[in-house]
Amino acid sequence: MIIPKADRLQQVQEYYFSRKLAEVRALQAQGKHIINLGIGSPDLAPSEATVEALTTSARQANSHGYQPYNGTAKLRKAMQQWYAQVYIVELQEQEVLPLAGSKEGIFHISMAFLNPGDKVLVPNPGYPAYAAAARLAGAEAVSYTLAEDTDWLPQRDELEALVAQGNFKLMWINYPHMPTGTAAATHTLEWLVRFSQQHRLLLINDNPYSLVLPQQETLSLLSITGSKENCLELNSLSKSHNMAGWRVGMVLGRQEYLSAILAVKSNLDSGQLLPVQEAAIAALQNSTVWHAERNAAYSQRQQLAHKLLNQLGCSYQQNQAGMFVWARVPEEITDVEVYLDELLHEQGIFLTPGKIFGSQGERYLRVSLCAPAEQLQEAINRIKSSTEILTEV
Repeated sequence: MIIPKADRLQQVQEYYFSRKLAEVRALQAQGKHIINLGIGSPDLAPSEATVEALTTSARQANSHGYQPYNGTAKLRKAMQQWYAQVYIVELQEQEVLPLAGSKEGIFHISMAFLNPGDKVLVPNPGYPAYAAAARLAGAEAVSYTLAEDTDWLPQRDELEALVAQGNFKLMWINYPHMPTGTAAATHTLEWLVRFSQQHRLLLINDNPYSLVLPQQETLSLLSITGSKENCLELNSLSKSHNMAGWRVGMVLGRQEYLSAILAVKSNLDSGQLLPVQEAAIAALQNSTVWHAERNAAYSQRQQLAHKLLNQLGCSYQQNQAGMFVWARVPEEITDVEVYLDELLHEQGIFLTPGKIFGSQGERYLRVSLCAPAEQLQEAINRIKSSTEILTEV
């Protein structure tokens, strides 16, 4: 390099899965059959109507030009109607901003509202992108603790002590929570809204998992009375509609906040391909039967993931939402990442170490349900075979 990289990159690292999946591909190139239970990339297909809408639109000569930065009016209306139907949240069309995936929204929100020296509350464990986006914006990411013995929910006393330090501007929450699969009840969201308003924080809920194996009523942060004053919600079709690679998401909330986000977004992209937007409109109209069939597949896989974890001697909670199973490793394992690397290289099974989500994940691992039942069964068989060999020795 003839010039050094920017100082801001000293605060972030390459995304874990970017590095680890390259390692997995290298092993596969050597002829090894790797069962990938690490990443949450749905292997199930979108609905037929979604694909048909994409191809129909793509055949139109006028479908390939630049599109509005805030999406088409039809897409915004479809998202508005979807929230009314699924979450019982009434939104105005100007309170909906389509995104190229909600991960984009995390960065846009950080750039729109954070200045150097500001502080951001991020969950530990939690999605690493919250902290990375804050640091790229020049702000400081401060973790708040989520723990198994408090049901992986924020604790008011700790939050009060943290915000007393001053300069906090944003707080990220993510319910249903990734990686733990914990859902938040209405009363939890209510006190978080009151807390954030008391301390003048912008509170953002990242909500892509609420339709995948829901363990209670489907909730939105924006369903809480008065939440639009200072709350935003991100959502995505990646997990709930099997469209991860399509990059379709949304941010919802008060128009003034969305206008600030759009000011960032409009300087970074040139709108989303119209056929993708038309497909998203069709996907948002998927029937409850379609969603139930998807969840039936995940439920079967979840049961197999439980069997795999039993073989590994891990403990876990039964009622986890989303497309992962979060589990605590046996106490005799001293280094979880080393243990999982051995599992990858010796058994050909890729699982995610919990530590990549924060220090609170140090003693945990995560199993993705985004693999066919046959692969999960094969993973169980491999572990069982290796255990039997060790027993015989």
